[in-house]
Amino acid sequence: MLVLTRKQGEKIRIGNDIVLTVVGVTDNQVKIGIEAPADVKILREEIYLKVKEHTVQATKMSKIQLDMNKLQLNKINK
Repeated sequence: MLVLTRKQGEKIRIGNDIVLTVVGVTDNQVKIGIEAPADVKILREEIYLKVKEHTVQATKMSKIQLDMNKLQLNKINK
C-alpha cells in the first residue's frame, strides 16, 4: 500500500485519467474529490462489499433454480 501525505487542495493522480483531490480535512475526516472517466466504477468499500455479497447470493440462488429446473425436466422426460 502506498501511503501519501497531502494537504487540502493538493491532488494525487492515478494513471492518466484519475485525479484525487483533498477537498477538506477536519479532526477525524478527510473529504476527497474524485475525477475519473464515466466507465470507472467508484464505490465506498462498505458498498462494494454489499454488492459483492449480493452478487454471490444471487449466483447461488440462480444455481439452485437451475438445478430445480433440471430436476423438473428429468421428471417430465421419464
